[in-house]
Amino acid sequence: MRRVPLCGLRIGLVLITGFINATMWADDIPSSQTTKLVRVAIYDFPKSKSSGPEHLMKFLTPTYGFQSTIVSPAEIRDGALQNYDVLICPGGSGSRQAKELKEAGRTAVRKFVRNGGGYVGICAGAYLASTHYTWSLGVINARVWDRAHWARGKKQVSIRLTPSGREVLSKSKEKFDIYYANGPLLVPDNQPNLPGYEVLARYNTEVTRNGAPQHAMVGTHAIIRSKFGAGRVICFSPHAEMKNGPKSLVASGVYWASNAE
Repeated sequence: MRRVPLCGLRIGLVLITGFINATMWADDIPSSQTTKLVRVAIYDFPKSKSSGPEHLMKFLTPTYGFQSTIVSPAEIRDGALQNYDVLICPGGSGSRQAKELKEAGRTAVRKFVRNGGGYVGICAGAYLASTHYTWSLGVINARVWDRAHWARGKKQVSIRLTPSGREVLSKSKEKFDIYYANGPLLVPDNQPNLPGYEVLARYNTEVTRNGAPQHAMVGTHAIIRSKFGAGRVICFSPHAEMKNGPKSLVASGVYWASNAE
């Protein structure tokens, strides 16, 4: 799988201080200090059937430099994103997330990112960010590989960070075990109005249930980042935010998306 260059992006990430979980965070404790909390909006709605917001709220806290709030589709349509630095669209159903936002909400999200806001998509939120579907936001130049077998199954898999992924997400480790639950297998699209994305992690192992072919998943892009207008976009295909997952990857990704340098 070729590396896709990130056009025009200069990253000098300063990771946020305070990560103190001995098993997941200790080696990535940053040395610098920050006093301004990153304001995070976590998208959710009734009957979303997503556990993502609950997991995210447990560690994106002031202790670690974040102020997190659940926002509804109606609040997004009414302009609530102007009060935040980053929007997280978690797992669940990308098409349902888009439907609940409605066209006005999708427009509001695109405007927020284009004007300098951050977008973090996890699993369904990565589907939503892509250019692949009619309901997608189109904020990152990515399509879904092996779309016919999107429901390929759920299990622990392995990902490996690229050198850029090590710089942005984890200076101490390269390889992570992580929970996969039908997330998109991301590959480059060719939308001329969007920059190419940069690969931060690739899948090392795969899930081949429900008729999914072997060798289709390995090497596809598990975590990617790019710019959309003045804003930053990062997408996670797997679930680093889960109870026993490598949460520092998400926390570092949210901080990068906030552009709080």
